[in-house]
Amino acid sequence: MAELKLEHIKKTYDNNNTVVKDFNLHITDKEFIVFVGPSGCGKSTTLRMVAGLESITSGDFYIDGERMNDVEPKNRDIAMVF
Repeated sequence: MAELKLEHIKKTYDNNNTVVKDFNLHITDKEFIVFVGPSGCGKSTTLRMVAGLESITSGDFYIDGERMNDVEPKNRDIAMVF
C-alpha cells in the first residue's frame, strides 16, 4: 500500500454545483478507511477523483508524496470496489 493525501480538494461542475468543498484526508500506509454518509454528500465523487475518473477543480492529491492531479488513471495503480 501507499500513503495518500488529499489537501483542500474541491469539485465544482460546469453548472457551478460544488459537490466537494475543502476536503482533507491523510491515509497512512496499511491504514483501512471507509467512506460513509448520506446520498449526495460526495463520497463517490471523491473516490472518482482519487482514481482519476473525475478532474479535481482545486486542491492537491498525492500518493507517496508525488502529486497525482494530472497523472492519467491508468498510471495511478489504484483499484476501487463500490
